[in-house]
Amino acid sequence: MVGLCRILWAACVVILLAFASTAQAQLTDESRDYYRGWVETADRAEKAVDANKASNAAFEQLRADINDYREIFDRVRNQNSERIRTLEGQIAALGPAPTDGKTEPPDLAQLRKHLEDQLNAVQVPRIIAQEAFSRANGLIDEIDRVIRARKTKTLLERGPTPLNPIYWAPAWQDIQESASALVNETIVNIRTDTVREKVQNNAPAIVVLLVIGVVLLWRGKAWSQFAGDYLRSLGGRGTGVWTFVISLFRILLPWIGVMCLWSAVYLTGALGIRGLLLWEHVPGWAAAILYFNWIGRQLFLLGEREGFKILTAPQIAVLRVYVDLLAIMLVLHDLVLLQEQIENISDASRAVISFPVILATAFLLFQLQRVRSQDIAEDPEDSPKGAGFGKLVNLFRRGLYLLGIFSPVLAAAGYINAAEAIVFPAVKTIALIAVLVIIQQFLGNLYGWLSGKGDAGRDSLFSVVVGFILAIIALPIIALYWGAREADLTEQWARMLQGIDIGGVTISPTNFLTFAVIFAVGYGLTRLVQGGLRTSLLPKTKLDPGGQNAIVSGTGYVGIFLAALVAITGAGFDLSSLAIVAGALSVGIGFGLQTIVSNFVSGIILLVERPISKGDWIDVNGQMGYVRDISVRSTRIETFDRTDVIVPNSDLISGSVTNYTRGNTVGRVIVPVGVAYGTDTRVVEEILREIANGHPMVLANPAPSVVFQGFGADSLDFEIRAILRDVNWVLSVKSDMNHEIAKRFTEEGIEIPFAQRDIWLRNPEALRPQMAANASAAPSAAQTPVELTEADLDADSDGDADGDTH
Repeated sequence: MVGLCRILWAACVVILLAFASTAQAQLTDESRDYYRGWVETADRAEKAVDANKASNAAFEQLRADINDYREIFDRVRNQNSERIRTLEGQIAALGPAPTDGKTEPPDLAQLRKHLEDQLNAVQVPRIIAQEAFSRANGLIDEIDRVIRARKTKTLLERGPTPLNPIYWAPAWQDIQESASALVNETIVNIRTDTVREKVQNNAPAIVVLLVIGVVLLWRGKAWSQFAGDYLRSLGGRGTGVWTFVISLFRILLPWIGVMCLWSAVYLTGALGIRGLLLWEHVPGWAAAILYFNWIGRQLFLLGEREGFKILTAPQIAVLRVYVDLLAIMLVLHDLVLLQEQIENISDASRAVISFPVILATAFLLFQLQRVRSQDIAEDPEDSPKGAGFGKLVNLFRRGLYLLGIFSPVLAAAGYINAAEAIVFPAVKTIALIAVLVIIQQFLGNLYGWLSGKGDAGRDSLFSVVVGFILAIIALPIIALYWGAREADLTEQWARMLQGIDIGGVTISPTNFLTFAVIFAVGYGLTRLVQGGLRTSLLPKTKLDPGGQNAIVSGTGYVGIFLAALVAITGAGFDLSSLAIVAGALSVGIGFGLQTIVSNFVSGIILLVERPISKGDWIDVNGQMGYVRDISVRSTRIETFDRTDVIVPNSDLISGSVTNYTRGNTVGRVIVPVGVAYGTDTRVVEEILREIANGHPMVLANPAPSVVFQGFGADSLDFEIRAILRDVNWVLSVKSDMNHEIAKRFTEEGIEIPFAQRDIWLRNPEALRPQMAANASAAPSAAQTPVELTEADLDADSDGDADGDTH
């Protein structure tokens, strides 16, 4: 079956090459040579994968070569898209070619052939590139699968157990031999004339490097503190920002000193092959030790600033020693790996040498978790909760501790590779999490200082966003710690950049980034134009505030729509293939969101017709107040008790709305008043007219009027009807007129009556037995008038209007 597939594949390649050779202008000689080189590389890769005998390094190199070809093919297959669409449109404009033996005019046939030749000339390279790109993808996947299978096999492979005493003596002998070989090689190398001559020639540089290195190691801490005092004088004292910067100096200056000493030794040329292999790793080892020392100090300072429970001095000292020892364990593990590469020791010796390092690392992890658990158990409320990363990070950290502690069990059982692949990545990951917490807190402190928010900056949205970004950045680093290859990460990144095809539309991070940038620029320009209209241009016109608000809002909607349209076009999204899907979805969305769509359309109508404007006094559905904002979906009304009422725009269009200030603020006030029967109505009318004319808010034209409404049940009813300059003052004017009416009526002796009722009892004899019991005698009459007050009527719980007794 495999052979048949290969025959078919070779046939396809031959056909493609034959097709390419028939088109004279399609491929240049250079392109053909490049393609032949690709075919040879692909054939070689297929043979290597089938044989599965090449080393991992050879597979990695082969994969890198194929990836270079794939990048070229990816660029070629995306070229000439616009040209192809243009030619296809030209051919389509000519109409279908004649069939059934019919012929078309010679000029038209010649033009069709010319366009088809051009289309083939630009399509053939794309077809070949697409085929090669697909083949390269398949080969890379196969190579990755082989390498992952080998790593998995190595990881799960069981070797000799380090607990077997038989292997201890050979392992110790291998260590002694490695050390002796290193020392003897170095001594022999130092005694050579070449090394002596090199030392003499480089003596000045060696001396300068040694002096600088010693000075930096000796005085680096003091200089860092001096730099910190100077930086604190610039401001920000107490924020923790300069403490973080100083801590970087405390590890940077010593590391530079180590590098000076390392360079001085390297210039001597005294080291042999083994010594050079070890010496190349010294800068990394020094950086690891300083890095872990910095983490221990920063976590202590972080806990002190955040108000966490402060450990005792011995606990702090022990904790920092544990962190420093973890760095030493990582260095020792690196030494074990180097010894295996240099000396080619046996698997048994390798297991025996690695086991103490694994056991010590697991013990240190256990002690770290134990100290932290005791601290949390003593005062769980004061313990740090992930310093901004939440309970999930704490759970992840505890899982790493457990994995690290479990690793010696695997090592004792003979799974040395699996144990190393767990415990040391766990240490690195825990250290990385600590660094992320430290950096997040530093950026939060910096933001709080620069923004003036102080400690609140650490708990702001900025700090949360920074933590999320740091977590995303840390993911590939963690993946590398736990065995992922750089090629795996770059492959996933390349696949992500190629995008996902959804309904014929390719969506990739590049498209999204382009869309976001263009839309953000368009949105910002729209807001700038709105701000200019609102503050500079429109106030100089004669438009009312409602019209100005409508223009500003309309400009915003149009600007955002255009920004989205330009962003979609600029990002390269071809939404034509999604038209059918969008049409089907629009039906469902239309039914589900018809209320929102109705409000949206109503908002557009409000902005265009402007039946109400910002600042109008309206009454809608019993809600009375001032219009404060008109948006696309709803309108915000501020009532007279200073509460906001959100009214859907559809209610303003379909319902009845009373607008008291539409167009102008002129409005009418009506002040009712009643006087007692027997009062001279003409005098009352004259007084009320004088009161109305005397108020400054009442317009003289039209003049106010006094209306004698009629004869009420208790009074003669009058009304003052006047037109006000500003109807917004109607309540104040009404109150002023009532005060004046009360004053004038008192001066003129005019009575303002209140309600009185005369009640006649039809059967007073029913009350006599009760009255006889309460008094020695009682008046009797067929009908006795009794005058009751309003309070007596209110006390009649049965509400009888005829006054019948019960």
